Amino acid sequence: MIPPKRKNPLLRTRAALQPPAARSRTALGITAAAARGGFALQVCAACQAVQYPPREICGTCLHDGLAWRAVPPEGTLIAATTIRVTADPYFRERTPWRTGMVAMDAGPAVIAHLPAGVAQGDRVRLAQKLDRAGQGAMVALPLAQPGDLLDDPMMREMTCDPKDRRVLVTDGRHAVGQDVARAMLAAGARVWLGVAETWRPFAAVEGAETIELDLTDADSVHRCAASHGGRLEIVVNTGLHTRPGGILERGDLTTARVEMEAAYFGPMRLAQAIGPALRARAADGTHPACAWVNVLSVYALANLPSWGAYSASQSAALSLSQALRADLRPIRVVNALIGPLDDEWHQAVPPPKLAPAALASAIVKALRDGVEEVAVGDVAQDILARFRDDPKILERELAS
Repeated sequence: MIPPKRKNPLLRTRAALQPPAARSRTALGITAAAARGGFALQVCAACQAVQYPPREICGTCLHDGLAWRAVPPEGTLIAATTIRVTADPYFRERTPWRTGMVAMDAGPAVIAHLPAGVAQGDRVRLAQKLDRAGQGAMVALPLAQPGDLLDDPMMREMTCDPKDRRVLVTDGRHAVGQDVARAMLAAGARVWLGVAETWRPFAAVEGAETIELDLTDADSVHRCAASHGGRLEIVVNTGLHTRPGGILERGDLTTARVEMEAAYFGPMRLAQAIGPALRARAADGTHPACAWVNVLSVYALANLPSWGAYSASQSAALSLSQALRADLRPIRVVNALIGPLDDEWHQAVPPPKLAPAALASAIVKALRDGVEEVAVGDVAQDILARFRDDPKILERELAS
């Protein structure tokens, strides 16, 4: 009997590998800062010493009051090395991989990933980025960033730059979807623009390929997934159905059902159809599938009673997005939180209002920055800040 041939453990696997993801609860502070596009480290309340790595008590005075605060990210690269052999399967497929030690002006020395062009002795700016496992990691960037920095293989692992990637924008009938398509094309992406009922007149976007896609129709979603699901690298869900009205004044569930279809059931339907292929393509060479973007109202965080039913549908969509963040990993799930748009349904709402083109630009920037959450516009940024300060106070403010 001939024994079965054993698999070579050093051969490349097609599985979507992830870097080591184990973190203590304390260390998740770096992940939280990276998800928001910030930079924070622990600072001792007693002696003001900046801490790294994250810990339970101060390494200088043993005080246990360590709060996460924004600190200056600049420092000097005092050592650099190139890893060419590693036992970790994720990094083994990506060698050579550069790392180094940065002496921060704020005090601690940290280990960071290094893109090409950063040399020992250089002044650098540290950034906290989400890696492919969705955990925070340190990256040392040159103070004067070259224009091609995002093309660096290490930076493409840490971000979701649309350049040279294939993008699906789900709703081409809405101004938001049209402007997102234009912004993606300008960023160097190939764009498929979903349009429900293509036989009805609609404004085509030059350069984007129009495909039939209606998230409320299971057959339409499955046809789209069969034709394009295996080629997608970024999905931008721009499906919006925005109508004013509180819970009691509506008087029926008709509009609420349409809002839930657009905000919750439609994206779930699309995720079930395209998600497995998208996740499987997360290991595809230099252009892997990398991101799923949801456009959500900031009132998903706290209900605005005058738009109460719509806010409730957005809360359901936000919860769905959080579930997808776990199910789709290592695909990055990005939430773009918005306030009132400058459209027909917000004509009676006083300014400031958000222009669809500004939202489109913010989505491209969020993908390039590699963040999970971005508040777009003055209203959304204000509501998000107040929510983080005290959700209960914000609830009462919106109710009044």
